[in-house]
Amino acid sequence: MRAPVTLRQTQLGWGDTHVLSNINLTISPGERIVFLGRSGAGKSTLLQSFIGCFTPNTISVVAQDHGLVGPLSAFHNTWMGQLDRHGTCHNLRVLLWPLRRERERAENYLNSVGLTGISKKKVQDLSGGQKQRVALARALMRGGDVVLADEPVSALDPSQGRNLLAALQTRFHTCILALHDVSQA
Repeated sequence: MRAPVTLRQTQLGWGDTHVLSNINLTISPGERIVFLGRSGAGKSTLLQSFIGCFTPNTISVVAQDHGLVGPLSAFHNTWMGQLDRHGTCHNLRVLLWPLRRERERAENYLNSVGLTGISKKKVQDLSGGQKQRVALARALMRGGDVVLADEPVSALDPSQGRNLLAALQTRFHTCILALHDVSQA
């Protein structure tokens, strides 16, 4: 993110239904922004409006639904943060025969979110909190200048949540988060 991103007099919602009206917001590089509010207040809608404002290789997104592929392993879901940085042949090889260095790299990120030893487990067999941490490991592995994260630690205990929010702040220059927990903000 090299320049501020701005929404001016923006209407946000679904179809003809406006959830948020007359939004005026500027986010500058290096800012830490949290959209707070109860469920249904429009936090996710506002957060999603920023996705297209950044060049794809500078942004990591942690979706509220995690955006994981259930039948694939935690390793493969973490590695997905790298897919657009490699060609199709490379990505197909990693899907079928990952090299030791590729496994170790993804495992380091899984370890950093407290998921040591689960890289070969299918994501569909993980708990909600474990899935959330795989999504965070993917974002951390992807890196970039900006993270957009929608309720990234809602399924985690408060201590673990604080540690992972701190990891996002350390890894990303600009953080834009949607949360409903004031103490996490």
